[in-house]
Amino acid sequence: MGGSAQPNFLLFITDQHRADHLGCAGHALLRTPHIDALAARGCRFTDFHVATPICQPNRASLMTGRLPSAHGLQLNGRELSHGEKTFVQTLRDAGYRTALAGKSHLQNITSVPPFWPQATERLVDESKSLFPGRYGQEVARHWDEDEAFELDLPYYGFEQVALTIGHADQQSGHWRRWLRRQWPDADGLIGPHNALPSPDWALTRLGQAWRTRVPEELYPTNYIARQSCEMLRGFAAGDRPFFLQCSFPDPHHPFTPPGRYWGMYRPSDVDLPSSFDAELTDAPPPVRWLHAQRANRPDHFKPGHGTFAVTHQEAREALALNYGNIACIDDAIGRVMAELHRLGLADNTVVMFTSDHGDLLGDRGLMFKGGLHYGGLTRVPFIWSDPATSGSSASPVPREISALAQTIDIAATVLARAGVQPAHGMQGQSLLPLVTGQTDELRSSVLIEEEGQRLDFGLGQRIRMRTLRTRDHRLSIYDGQPWGELCDLRADPLELHNLWNDAASQALRSQLMAELAYAMLRQTNTSPYPLASA
Repeated sequence: MGGSAQPNFLLFITDQHRADHLGCAGHALLRTPHIDALAARGCRFTDFHVATPICQPNRASLMTGRLPSAHGLQLNGRELSHGEKTFVQTLRDAGYRTALAGKSHLQNITSVPPFWPQATERLVDESKSLFPGRYGQEVARHWDEDEAFELDLPYYGFEQVALTIGHADQQSGHWRRWLRRQWPDADGLIGPHNALPSPDWALTRLGQAWRTRVPEELYPTNYIARQSCEMLRGFAAGDRPFFLQCSFPDPHHPFTPPGRYWGMYRPSDVDLPSSFDAELTDAPPPVRWLHAQRANRPDHFKPGHGTFAVTHQEAREALALNYGNIACIDDAIGRVMAELHRLGLADNTVVMFTSDHGDLLGDRGLMFKGGLHYGGLTRVPFIWSDPATSGSSASPVPREISALAQTIDIAATVLARAGVQPAHGMQGQSLLPLVTGQTDELRSSVLIEEEGQRLDFGLGQRIRMRTLRTRDHRLSIYDGQPWGELCDLRADPLELHNLWNDAASQALRSQLMAELAYAMLRQTNTSPYPLASA
């Protein structure tokens, strides 16, 4: 796109990707040269946190610039209300062309509505009656059973969508249809029952990894890169600025890195997190319960959907395959960036990289996510690579920004950079003052929310929790529980020592509880969107 003063935007987003699993973040083994190149030409935020460490709610927060308690999609399996205005729609209203390649997850992907085990009736999604529109558009079964099933466009502001639904090699949507056109009996490539022979790994016995038969060039990651390049070519032929979201469902489990990426990293070469066997001080009941569950059933253990305790071997295997998935994504990003440069678009395109949440991946001997707010789960990468602020292309000036920032800030930052007014009710802040060096800090804390949909940790009720994270401390509280967590992040960066009951820390605990109350009040929804008829 030429001739416009407004920049283009390209957002890369991964799924369940820790902030420290990048070469540019100092990882000793993992190599991510293409993502590192983005950081080298721009800014990498080192204390960037999610609004919630759960897939769907945090993606909705990214799109709306609002916390889950404000936009209403607070747990997986619900639908983002059509009454919520995404920043992509705001860009489109301002004249931008918009497209998405890959994962969306703004609506329920299963045919089962959300429910809680103790409830006698399914939950009613009030947003559907208040803001009518077509819901259920991402239900995988609809796409698999009906070749004519399609999205209503624009979809939350995206004019073009090449959709993938799900994880690993078992994804649906446009990718599955495309695969069937490329390969006879394509469904025979997919899933653990069709997998290639592989070592008898512990993780495969748990059903969390298999060596996919899908060839590298047909794997969802490469399909998403292919579609992104095609969308870029369409944008280059026009005269309007664009926003493209390139959304990879990996490295989320189950782990199925294709082809050469399966064996790129070996479990024997992987270092476990230093906290894996560390002694914990006053570990909260969920952590103690998870370790006890594994210890009491070592031969019959099968993980569920949430956090579980792992053995050393399981963790090594998961990390090795996670690195393979990330390497595959990094190469795909390299191809998209090469096309951006080939088309002459790079000099006017802001490129971003982030993820929807992290993964414990061995921290404290645990894996996956749910009901805990350790940094491995809440801290994600965020890279902002902007030709206007990165210095000359011959000698770019990489910067690390240590200020607290959050997923809800992405929407506000993009709109500010585009010169477009934000929608009413957006809670994030523009990060441009940090990027341009006008300030070193925007806020003193971030508020992180979580609403669970399952009974977990033997507590007899679903997890509802809130966390206040400052530069120096983390305070986490659980609804209905007398215990919580308080960590000194300066003295204890691995969050091993819970000071909640520490006598010398009670004044600090009271101070942070008050700060948490004010943060929750400050982020209460103050600008509900009007009905469409208003």
